[in-house]
Amino acid sequence: MNDASNITASKTITSWRTPALVIGFGSLIALIAFGPRSTLGFFLTPLSSANHWGRDVFAFALALQNLLWGIGQQLGGIIADRFGSVRVLCGGALLYAAGLVLMAHATSAPMLDFSAGVLIGFGLAGCSFPVVLAALGKIVPLQYRSLAFGFGTAAGSFGQFLYSPVAVALMDTFGWQQTLVTFAASLLAVLPLSLALATPPETTHAAGSQSLRQALGEAFAHRSYVLLVLGFFTCGFQLQFITVHLPSYLVDRGLSAQVGGWTIATIGLFNIVGSVSAGWLGDRMPKRYLLSMIYFIRAAAILAFISFPVTPVSCVMFGAAMGLMWLSTVPPSQTPRKPPT
Repeated sequence: MNDASNITASKTITSWRTPALVIGFGSLIALIAFGPRSTLGFFLTPLSSANHWGRDVFAFALALQNLLWGIGQQLGGIIADRFGSVRVLCGGALLYAAGLVLMAHATSAPMLDFSAGVLIGFGLAGCSFPVVLAALGKIVPLQYRSLAFGFGTAAGSFGQFLYSPVAVALMDTFGWQQTLVTFAASLLAVLPLSLALATPPETTHAAGSQSLRQALGEAFAHRSYVLLVLGFFTCGFQLQFITVHLPSYLVDRGLSAQVGGWTIATIGLFNIVGSVSAGWLGDRMPKRYLLSMIYFIRAAAILAFISFPVTPVSCVMFGAAMGLMWLSTVPPSQTPRKPPT
């Protein structure tokens, strides 16, 4: 970002919107938005049992959610640029909350697909941390920007750490349906918090030199890009499979739901350490070697976990190992753009 845009960002912060407040509110939004999403695996067994479904019904709904989450992020970014980030954050939070409420009362597979899949998928695209980080990049002055990105990313991981045991406790006390409704109500806090991340709409757009088709054609012509996409596909498959199915797997093995909650929470806690460490290592060793090491350790951790007896101790150890490798693939995948010559 150049000096002119940095001056604009500095002017965007009004007297009450100090950098600390903007970063703090942005981090809270990331925490609130990512927390319920990381707990959905805990609802697989009770929701499927209540409706006499196989696990494939729940798994398909969450697969649809992930697909629409990815597609919706592009749409959310376009709307945020044109109309400002507040509308996207509020709209995403309302869709997300509506999806959780309808999910709590879903009695058919299409209703579950619509609630847990479509509504939550598009809701996440509007209010999860990518939109928060984009808003922080426009608002926060340059000298605080790296700090803002660090806190915003870490807040999402802390949401996973915080919400997992909370979800198990609420389900034991009030039931799984009331827990989903409670999480939906908590998302309404995003509406007032989003005012601190208000960005002005962009009135002018520079004409692009490439069409979307040309850009995609150029990208997929690069071997490194194709390999990176395949790596991220593997990464997403592993992460979502564990998040969705691990809690029920542990219950099937005779462990309590609390063990699953603390395992997912451990992943979120150690993810903060792993992401920061990967960013530090990425500046000191070839990124391709670092990515290879991360994927190898992940595979070794999964193989060890399923090869030995499952105990509460082994679950927490697995959570710590996977947490260190969880989103540590992201920093080494970021290549600084070369300055124009």
